[in-house]
Amino acid sequence: MSMYIIDDHPLVRQAIAMLLRRMRPASKVIELDKFSELQAAIIKNGEPELFMLDLLLPGVKGTSAVKDIKTMYANVPLAVISSMPAGEAEETCIEAGADIYIEKSTPANEISSAIQGLFAAENGDEEVVAIGETKLSKRQKQLIVMLDRGLSNRDIAAELEISEHTVKVHLWRLFRRLDVKSRTQTLHFARTNGLL
Repeated sequence: MSMYIIDDHPLVRQAIAMLLRRMRPASKVIELDKFSELQAAIIKNGEPELFMLDLLLPGVKGTSAVKDIKTMYANVPLAVISSMPAGEAEETCIEAGADIYIEKSTPANEISSAIQGLFAAENGDEEVVAIGETKLSKRQKQLIVMLDRGLSNRDIAAELEISEHTVKVHLWRLFRRLDVKSRTQTLHFARTNGLL
């Protein structure tokens, strides 16, 4: 399994690579400076376990690279890392299929925590709640209850003893699992389907 970093800034790419190698020494880290090199790199280096993708790459329009990756590798975690402030860019990337949006100005320990959160969400707790075709992990069920209590991301992070980035990852996965776009829609789904 390999982790792929696609970023045209060598210093940023190398810093992320060092971080990933420290986090998962057994995994291969592949650095690319062009999105067009990705398919050949995967053929050469093996199946992906993580993508770290710069949002502003030469020759790539908007979130097309995010959509392309998620079309080919729907179940592989994808982190967009960008110099653009979150906000609208974050929302656009998440809607395109990214699992998390990280600003390049984020401290290394928070980036590391966010990536750990991606892997934790990927490996997840065993799925224990089924609503029709929808299956939720224990953590996702727990999040619904916390949302119902009106807790903020910061409050949830404190209560679960995880980072706010990890909370965001869990929430985005929950939203995607339920095919909703907000906390309000999540709670409506939960009430409609007897989860609360």
